Amino acid sequence: MPDLENRPALSKHVWIIYILTFILLVCVWYYQWIVGLIMTVVFAASFYYSIRTEKVLLDEAEEYISTISHRVKKVGSEALLEMPFGIILFNDNYQVEWSNPFMNQFKTNKDTIIGESLNNLSEDLIPMIIDNRNEIWVEIGDYTFLCVIKKEEKLLYFLDRTEHQELKERYYNEQTVLAIIFLDNYEEITQNMDDTAKSQLNSQVTAVLNNWSSRYGLYLKRTSQERFLAVGNIEILEELEKVKFAILDEVREMGGSESNPVTLSIGVGAGNMSLPEIGEVAQSSLDLALGRGGDQVAIKDENGKVRFYGGKTNPMEKRTRVRARVISHALKELVRASDNVIIMGHKSPDMDAIGAAIGVLNIAKTNDVPGYIVFDENDVETGVSKLMDHIRRDEELWEQFVSPEEAEDLMADQQSLLIVVDTHKPNMVAVESLLNYTDYKIVIDHHRRAEEFIDNPTLVYMEPYASSTAELVTELLEYQPKGTKLKMLEATALLAGIIVDTKSFTLRTGSRTFDAASYLRSQGADTVLVQRLLKEDLDVFVQRSHIIERTQIYNDHIAIAKAPSGKAYSPVLIAQAADTLLTMEGISASFVISERSDGRVGISARSLGDVNVQIIMEKMNGGGHLTNAATQIEGKTIDEAKEMLVEIIDELEYKKGRDSE
Repeated sequence: MPDLENRPALSKHVWIIYILTFILLVCVWYYQWIVGLIMTVVFAASFYYSIRTEKVLLDEAEEYISTISHRVKKVGSEALLEMPFGIILFNDNYQVEWSNPFMNQFKTNKDTIIGESLNNLSEDLIPMIIDNRNEIWVEIGDYTFLCVIKKEEKLLYFLDRTEHQELKERYYNEQTVLAIIFLDNYEEITQNMDDTAKSQLNSQVTAVLNNWSSRYGLYLKRTSQERFLAVGNIEILEELEKVKFAILDEVREMGGSESNPVTLSIGVGAGNMSLPEIGEVAQSSLDLALGRGGDQVAIKDENGKVRFYGGKTNPMEKRTRVRARVISHALKELVRASDNVIIMGHKSPDMDAIGAAIGVLNIAKTNDVPGYIVFDENDVETGVSKLMDHIRRDEELWEQFVSPEEAEDLMADQQSLLIVVDTHKPNMVAVESLLNYTDYKIVIDHHRRAEEFIDNPTLVYMEPYASSTAELVTELLEYQPKGTKLKMLEATALLAGIIVDTKSFTLRTGSRTFDAASYLRSQGADTVLVQRLLKEDLDVFVQRSHIIERTQIYNDHIAIAKAPSGKAYSPVLIAQAADTLLTMEGISASFVISERSDGRVGISARSLGDVNVQIIMEKMNGGGHLTNAATQIEGKTIDEAKEMLVEIIDELEYKKGRDSE
């Protein structure tokens, strides 16, 4: 190949030599013309040969350059038209002006995509171009592309990343998932069984779970009489979520009595974590599922987000007096080790929160430790105002109610024990800042456990099977030292809390509820005073009636009432309206929607147990019990809140009744 880079330099040198030679010839001709003649002939021959050689080199170079240029053009053309990536030029109307053949495989009805809108390829393209994005991921047909956008040139490159995406999805789908399966009420069901019946039940449960694991490709191992371990992956988990963990229904329908069926709780750990971490998350999820009453699945990932399935049955009463006695003893030790006890309920406290707080205050007094109840006089609902009037007339009791500021001062200088009653959510407590003043915190609650929970509590007594927190506190009182006797007003406050939360012993009422009421009655609780405390104002009755008359029946058995727009109603009033609607013939669930004084929209939900209103309210960032729940929504109107509610009811298929679940 000719040295094109050095050729011009050599030609210049030759010309210099020729010039010097010519000068030499002139001199030779001058002195020796014969020698000059010979040298002239030689010089002419040499000059002719050099010119010819130079011409040959130039011709070869031109031919080589022409060949290379042709090949480069040919390669460029072939690359542009045949390479396995897409190129599109578009116009100002975002229509395809030109494309390479690779993109024609995505044509619709024509032989080419030229003239079609970019929307026909992907609805994401035009908005991303307008948004000045440089590149996006798009799916076209069976392909996944990285689309590089050159807006100024109106040019799009489509780089095939299908295999990359498939590998990414495969990596995600094959991440390990651990599930801990627990038979909620195995001991209760089998305690009166003989060995044969117990063996049959074990075989039946194992067979159902083995069939389930084989059907979905899970590895299942029984680790104890009431506990199983299942290993799978994300792909299997997604399949189980599509059918909403139907295994819960299969096991529930398998055996046990109608009043106490066999139920499962499943804790699932999933995500990009190490195996020990996934195991810890699975156990944490199981604790959460059991804390919410069992018969459900809790799934937690590496981000701490939790998803729930199931929870359709009313929790059975499983707690024992042994546990109550153990908790009472632990509570006594913690109280005695503290300088003072600060008791706090939830915002806008109800009868149950006030009654339970007064009961815990009595526990502190019994153990000779100063106790105080945090009470904000600016956050009092009508439902408890009469009780607070009676408390104010009892100077000794009223002195132990302190403002949030006074509570902070008490906790700042002493080793305080903070006891939270009737809630376990940090954002629901009366004064959230008090949670940071001490490392010693106790939670006593009867609500199903939610995802949010007070950090690092020293002791937790949560029983979703109990009717009320007042019932739990009453049981704890029975195992305290027989010192200070409950005052009549204190016992009445506790009894009022039980009566309100059970709707006068009609809902969530077990044998232990009546035992607690009997104990309080023996301590001097005044049932007549309870009725006086629960009497309502005529204006409140009229307001509630106005809400009820706006009720619409949805799907034949669900009552939905919307309060008038532009007027705020208290949570107590809309709760009472929901309770009233539930007493109507043919109504199995009721929802009352109204504006609140804080600008949010509140929904109070009630049911007789056929509809799980807790799950519905949790979908709207609320919570509660299967038969009693509520939520507050920001940035929505009453009509928008109703639309959300109806969509969730339809999504959960409650419109078909429990048989379709």
